[in-house]
Parts: sequence; structure tokens; C-alpha cells
Amino acid sequence: MSGKVVGVLGGGQLGRMLAASAALLNVNIVFLDVGENSPAKQIVSPRSPLLAHIDGSFVDPEKIKALASKVDILTVEIEHVDTNILEEIQSVSGAVIHPSPSTVKTIQDKLIQKQHLQSHQCPVSEFLCIESNVTSIHQTAENFGLPFMLKSRTLAYDGRGNFVVRNIAQAEEAISALGNRPLYAEKWVPFVKEIAVMVVRSTTGEVRSYPAVETVHKDNICHLVFAPLRSRDPHIAIRAQSVAEAAVKTFQGAGVFGVELFLMEDGSIYINEIAPRPHNSGHYTIEACETSQYENHLRAILSLPLGSTSLKVSSAAMLNIIGASSNMAEVTNFASECIKTDGCAVHLYGKSECRKGRKMGHVTVVGNSDSEVRSRLRPLLKALPSGSTEEELALYVPETPAQGSGFSHKHPLVGVIMGSDSDLPVMLPAARILDRFKIPYELTIVSAHRTPDRLVEYARSASSRGLRTIIAGAGGAAHLPGMVAAMTALPVIGVPVKGSSLDGVDSLHSIVQMPRGIPVATVAINGGMNAGLLAVRILGAGIPHLFADIDVYLRGLESEVVAKVEKLEEVGWEKYEVKR
Repeated sequence: MSGKVVGVLGGGQLGRMLAASAALLNVNIVFLDVGENSPAKQIVSPRSPLLAHIDGSFVDPEKIKALASKVDILTVEIEHVDTNILEEIQSVSGAVIHPSPSTVKTIQDKLIQKQHLQSHQCPVSEFLCIESNVTSIHQTAENFGLPFMLKSRTLAYDGRGNFVVRNIAQAEEAISALGNRPLYAEKWVPFVKEIAVMVVRSTTGEVRSYPAVETVHKDNICHLVFAPLRSRDPHIAIRAQSVAEAAVKTFQGAGVFGVELFLMEDGSIYINEIAPRPHNSGHYTIEACETSQYENHLRAILSLPLGSTSLKVSSAAMLNIIGASSNMAEVTNFASECIKTDGCAVHLYGKSECRKGRKMGHVTVVGNSDSEVRSRLRPLLKALPSGSTEEELALYVPETPAQGSGFSHKHPLVGVIMGSDSDLPVMLPAARILDRFKIPYELTIVSAHRTPDRLVEYARSASSRGLRTIIAGAGGAAHLPGMVAAMTALPVIGVPVKGSSLDGVDSLHSIVQMPRGIPVATVAINGGMNAGLLAVRILGAGIPHLFADIDVYLRGLESEVVAKVEKLEEVGWEKYEVKR
């Protein structure tokens, strides 16, 4: 598309997905990696001998020079490259390299990376450079306390090169496990979630970030990614994007950067690590976003306009396919199960051998709600070659409550709230309607007068938790619908509840007389059923099949009336009245 040839150091699964995006843009791309059949090389056939892939190591100086001689732009699929050679090529030939070799050099040494981020006032936890000996580990334990994280400064990925020192007696074991490599230590970070943000930076310095996501690791390898990040604090996702963007702006060069973060109990955020390339936590962008991280990486380094980073689906999850043994059939059998699942896209990496702990592929599941995505994901987790424990399933993909069970969903789209349990008979018809249309909801008590703090927290967290509309029932002063509407951008439907005096007219008047700028929809007094139906119609704007479901429902109402007309004509009105 740009007429320029892109050369990539590394040809694994990230290069494979980069190649797929390059093919769609008609961008010529050449890979340097060992073997003629690496994952990336399987995707792109050279269009001419000049564009033939190079067989060799991506750390071999001569091979890197050979790649640079036949392309217009160099980029990396993996940061563990020879940056000295890249700097030499850049200074001698003026080659265009993205991201900058200086950026890759800074990032590939995790201690230098942390020092760089700290010097630019980016939030990082406490860290120390230490010697690879027992004495240094003892001193670190005195400084940081236990536990603390011991890390290899270089050549570490997927948890390799990390060791949690929980007991001082583990000092020798830690040194042995990490090998004879330079080390550093980090103070233990008691995070509540691991999160990540993919950031793309153009050659002109423009920066865009993808939505913040939650990442779940298993055996130190990325296991699951949930997009977007859900939290009770609506500002956390935005703050995570800001932290990630600010960090990326401190580096030189264009491309996609994966920023891994720790979310703390108090809402503060620390940067864990940064990758100067497309990242595992961004695989979901292929199916879930307007522009994938791979296409945006190409756009960035080719000086093309950056694509939108917005989600185009309501919810998505990515599940890594990790080898459980050397049996490749386990992977292919699992993939065969995945393609039977609605909203599921399978990516196999074309690796010739399977082994325990090796990334063999991934699947992305998309849907109209978190509940739908997780219900689709649940059987896939059960079918994994390595399996899943009931504790894992309960934590990340809890079972959906049975229709009409009376229990709230863990990932609701609608909030049904009331000021008192005495309002429950009026609000239950709304819940029954939501059950009928299979819409996940939560039903709870939120009193505007007795629990004002709970009201504020509920309203302000509603959107960031995934709710899309709220049905609020209230009698008497009927403050609940209006107060909630004042603190959330979500549509609020008020249900006037008939009280012991004034027959609910006071509630109706209170709801409809909200000041300008704070709209609240309303239904008739005790109109819980219609509130549920209105919520379904509101959701239909983003879930089109609900409109078809509503049409079926309306035809059912019509059929009921027609049946009554026919019965009336058949038996006459006197007998009809008696039988009714």
C-alpha cells in the first residue's frame, strides 16, 4: 500500500499475525528467522526473489545486515535482538528502524527499563540492582521484606526469569533457577488485578491507546484476557490508558507497545513491564477492535494514518492455547471444539512441534455482553488440553443463574433496583421480562435515603461494571431514579410504586419532574413489566436481535387478543364474562 518493504526480525506467531495484516494492506514483508517454515513465513510467499525471506537467527549480525539491505523499514517481532548491530546499520546506512534501536536496548534490560521509567516520573514499584549471590538476596530481604520478586535483567519472557523469594532459605534455589545472569529485585506489589494497555505511536509522535484490559496469568504465562477492563471505579480504565500513553511517549520510534500494569486495592497503578512490539494481551484486537494492533503497527511504521483503536463489540475474551504435552492432537482437537462455539475465532500458529508450556495458538470470543462471552468461554476452558479447576471456572467464568432462579447475574446488562424490599412485588415483573428475553441482570436494594453512600457508589460504577441501563423503582418521594440518573450516563427507567397514600401519583409526579439535563424515563404506576420491556428496547439499539425478539413478543400479544375475540364470538359475552 505504501510501496515500501518491511523487514521483520523474528518470524514467530506475532510475525504471523503481522504478515496477515500486511497481506490485507498489500504491504511487502520479509522475515528473518531460522528455517523455511517458521509461523510467519507460512503466511507470506515472496513475490520476487528480491523479497525472499531470510533463513537465519535474528541475532546474527550478518543476517540482520542482509535483511536491512533488501527492505526500506526494519522492525522487530521480539525485543531480544542485537541492538548494537541495529545502531550500526542505522548510523552507517541511514536505515529506518522502528521502534528506535535505543528504545529496544532500553527495554530489553529490565533494570534499565525501570530506571528509565522512574527518571520520567512514570509510576513503578521500588527496585534494586543486586549481585547474583546469597548475600545480596539476604540484604534485599532486609530492605524489602518478604516476599519480594527476583528477576533476570535480560532474556526473560512468559514468566521465565522471575522468582518469588518467599523465604530467605530460598536464596540458593533462586540463584540456581535464574542461572548465571545479571539480576535485579522488585519490592512485592500486592496487586488486585493485572491489567494491560496496547499503545500505538506514529512516526510523527501521535499516540493512541486501546482499551485497558484485564490479564490473567497461569504458571507465569498469559492465560486469559478480558476486554474491556471492568471495575467499580469508572476512572481506572482511563487512568490506565493515560499511564501507558505517558510511558510510551518517553521512548523513541514508531509502532505498537504493550504496557503491562498492576492495579492496586486503592486504585493506584504501577507499570510492570513494557514490550516494544505487538503483545499477547493485544491479540483480542483482531476480532474486537476497529483496527488490530498488527495493522496499526504497520500503519505506524509506514507513516500511514493510524486506525481507530475503539472496540467494535461489547465484550471480548482471549484464551491462549498452551501445550500440555508433546501431543499435537490435543491442540487440534481443542481447536475443533472451539470452532463449534458462536462468536469464537481460532488462531493456530503453525508450529511444527508441541511441548508443555509452549504457546500453540489462541482463541478470541466476542459477544453482546460479558455474560454472553463468559458463558461461551466456560466450556472452552473445560476442554483445554491442560484442563481447568472448578475454582478457576468459578472465579473467571461463573455459571449463569438459571432463568427465574431469583439470583443476580455476575455480569449483568441491566440493574433492577428499589428503595425497599416492600417494592419487590412491583419490580419482579421487570425481572420476569428480562428472564424471558434472556438478558442478564442484577436485582438489589439501593435506598436513596437510608444508604446514600451505596447509592452514589452504585450509580457511579454502573457503566464501568458493564451495565447498560437501570430500572429504578421508588415510592413516596421517589428520589431513587432521579439521583441515580444524576450520577450515571446510563438511561434510567423510573417505576412509580403505589404507596399507602396518594396511590403512587406523588411518585409519578416526582419522577417526571426532573430538572433539565437529568432525564428519567417513566412508566405507569406499578408498571414493572413495561419497565422491563422498555429496557429490552433500549438494549436493542446495540443488540439488534432483541428487536426481532420484541416483534415476536408483540405478535404473541396480538394472538392473545385475537383468541379472546374469537372466544367472545363463540360463547357470547355473558358466558365469556363468567368463564373469565
